[in-house]
Amino acid sequence: MPDACFADPRLAALYDDFDGDRGDLDHYVRLIDERQARSVLDVGCGTGSLACRLASLGLTVTGVEPAEASLDIARRKPHGDAVRWIHGTMAQMTELDVDMAVMTGNVAQVFLGDDEWTETLSGIRSALRPGGVLAFETRMPGRRGWEEWTPELTRQRADINGVGVVEYSTSLLDVSLPLVSFRSTYRFIESNTILTSESTLRFREIDEVRASLEAADFRICEVRDAPDRPGREWVVIAETDSL
Repeated sequence: MPDACFADPRLAALYDDFDGDRGDLDHYVRLIDERQARSVLDVGCGTGSLACRLASLGLTVTGVEPAEASLDIARRKPHGDAVRWIHGTMAQMTELDVDMAVMTGNVAQVFLGDDEWTETLSGIRSALRPGGVLAFETRMPGRRGWEEWTPELTRQRADINGVGVVEYSTSLLDVSLPLVSFRSTYRFIESNTILTSESTLRFREIDEVRASLEAADFRICEVRDAPDRPGREWVVIAETDSL
């Protein structure tokens, strides 16, 4: 089941307001251009920020997302009508044929079990044309980024149209590596209502990432430092074999 921050309509409606300017997507747009991809699969597309941006550039875009509430928002965005939106997971996908697939943000880390991760990679592999490319980011475990997930360091406020002022913060719940769990808290100031969403991410070392990709018939061709979070995340670029 998707986390409440994506699946609860009340929280999905707030997601973009607390997700920053999405400068992290610039790197993916450049990477897609580098690879001259004309059709792109956005796995875990959420509220569609990247998918709609790519559609505005004239690319053929498919967004796959298990949280219907997030897709409802994505569909209403500018250029949302030019994207093929699919409610589901990659384990359920068939009949896709794309040049490139991406997983932005924390998407690659939400697959906690080995079977779930393997099914996702296999689904992506099947969706790619021969010579297709997969790009995703994953946080470096050694950076111990979760130590900064405290209310004091993560608290934000936003005055949201039709909702009012909402305060957001993150609290660390548990560190049992490779799994890290945290709680997102949303306080609606005017009504003094509090909603929460609990999430868990899996922190994989790069050797584990490499082994899992090779098992799914991918070949890592490059590992970059994430330009928006240098020293904190890897951007992994993998290829399939050409015919």
